[in-house]
Amino acid sequence: MSEPHLSAQAHARLQAELEERTTTRRRELSLWIERAREHGDISENADYDAAKNEQGHNEARIRQLEQMLKNAVVIDANAAGDVVEAGTLVDLRYEGDDDLVTYLVGSIEERHEKYDVLSTNSPLGQALLGKGPNATVTYQGPKREISVTVVAIRVPD
Repeated sequence: MSEPHLSAQAHARLQAELEERTTTRRRELSLWIERAREHGDISENADYDAAKNEQGHNEARIRQLEQMLKNAVVIDANAAGDVVEAGTLVDLRYEGDDDLVTYLVGSIEERHEKYDVLSTNSPLGQALLGKGPNATVTYQGPKREISVTVVAIRVPD
């Protein structure tokens, strides 16, 4: 697994989610399972099955968050801006298209309201890392090679 690049805000949000899942959510699920057991035979108890399923999802997300936060590289968005790197916004123009597309470069965990996130591990993300304005890169798409030009790079507001 490669190192996820996270903004300080995303890192803090994920840390808070981990804290909530390991404390409050675990207690809620434990109580749900306990109440479901009180309904009798657990082999045919849909509420018990649902609670155990939800508990499994919660524990899986906890493991995912722990691993991600352990390996995360927290980026300083204030230092970014002259080359494409995690934490920057990049305006791209695809070959043969006049429209600009703007992406936030970083981990999918960024979940930005206004911009789609471009993973640094994606083929396009890998091709763009370290490039400056006016650079044209080619990457392998699902069916063919695709060329894009970096129009502008900026730091998110």
